[in-house]
Amino acid sequence: MNLFSFFKSSASDSTALSTTSPEPARMTIENKPVIKQPPVLFEQTQAVIAKFEETFGAPLLTYWNNSRGSVCDNDVVVFHELLECIGEQERLFLLIKSDGGSGKASLRIVNLIRQYCKELIVLIPLECASAATMIAIGANEIRMGPMAYLSAVDTSLIHELSPVNQENNRVSVSLDELSRAVKLWQNENKEGINPYKHLFEYVHPLVIGAVDRAESLSIMLCNEILSHHIHDEKKALNIATVLNSKYPSHGYPILLKEAQNIGINATLMSKKEHSLLLELNEFYSEMGQRATTDFDELNSHGNEILNILEANGMQFYYQQDKDWFYRVQERRWFTMNENSAWFRNQWQGKKVSKTVFHIS
Repeated sequence: MNLFSFFKSSASDSTALSTTSPEPARMTIENKPVIKQPPVLFEQTQAVIAKFEETFGAPLLTYWNNSRGSVCDNDVVVFHELLECIGEQERLFLLIKSDGGSGKASLRIVNLIRQYCKELIVLIPLECASAATMIAIGANEIRMGPMAYLSAVDTSLIHELSPVNQENNRVSVSLDELSRAVKLWQNENKEGINPYKHLFEYVHPLVIGAVDRAESLSIMLCNEILSHHIHDEKKALNIATVLNSKYPSHGYPILLKEAQNIGINATLMSKKEHSLLLELNEFYSEMGQRATTDFDELNSHGNEILNILEANGMQFYYQQDKDWFYRVQERRWFTMNENSAWFRNQWQGKKVSKTVFHIS
C-alpha cells in the first residue's frame, strides 16, 4: 500500500467510526433539564387591585416580599416610579407583606410616600415584621387582619466579622441577645469575672460595637418615621423605645390588641378588605414560589421572584436568576452566571408590555 492509499484508508475508517459514535455535546444539551420559570400573573393581580380601588375609593399600592425577599434601597426607586404614575392623592392604601430588611430603606420609603398623600392607610393581612413594621408605623392608620402581626424592631445585623453557623455562613447578631447573655453571666457568676473576656471568644468586639450603634440608629429611625403623623414627641419616643426594647425576641408577634396598647393607631380591617387582600396574596405567593432546577446534587439553577410592587396599571418585580454550586471543601453554596434583574409590566392598549427596569 502506498502512502496515499494508507491515508485514504485511515480517513475512511475514521469517518465510519464517527458516524457510529454518539456526539457528547449534543447529548449533554438534549439531556439538560429545562430551566424552570416562576409565573407572572399581572392580569390577575391587576383585576383584584382594580376591584379594591372601586370598592374603597382610593388608590392601592402593594408591597410584597417572599420569605427570602427583603426591604431594600432599590425598592425606594421602584416606589417612586409607581407614585409618579399614581400622582398626589388625598388618601392612599398600602398593602405590606414582608419579614423586614433595611431600617434605613424603611425611612426613605415612608418619607417618599408621605410626599404623595395626605392620609396613608397601611393594610396588613399577614406578617409585617422588623423593617416592614417601621414602614407601617409611618401611616395615619394601620388596619390589621385576624392573622396579621407587627414585630419588634430591635436591630440585628450581619457583620463581616460575625460568627458563622454550621453551613459556614455569617449569622446576624442582636444587641438584645448580647445583653441577655451578659446579664445571665453576671447573675450566675459570683466571682466578679468580666463576662466580655469570654464573650469575645465567640463574638468579635467590633461586632458588639456595631450592634450597639445600630440599636441607637433604630430608635432614631422610628422617631423620624412617627413624626410624620405624631407630633407629641414624648408619645413618639415611647412607641419607638417599646418597639426596640420591650419584647423578649426580635420576632415576637405584636397582635392588634398589643399594637393598640403601645399607642399605635391600629384597627381591625373589614372582611371585604381582608378577602381581597388574601386573594392578591395568593397570586403573589404563586409568583414568588421557588423555581429551582437541579442539575445534580452539587449544581442547580435558581429562578425566584423576591419582591413585588404594584399599582393600578403597572407592576414591578425583582427576579433572582442565577446558578448555584456547592463547594464541598468550604461547606458553602456559591453563585455564578447571574442574570437577576428588576422587571416592569404595564399595559399597552390591551396587551402587557414587559421590560427590564435598570437600577444601578
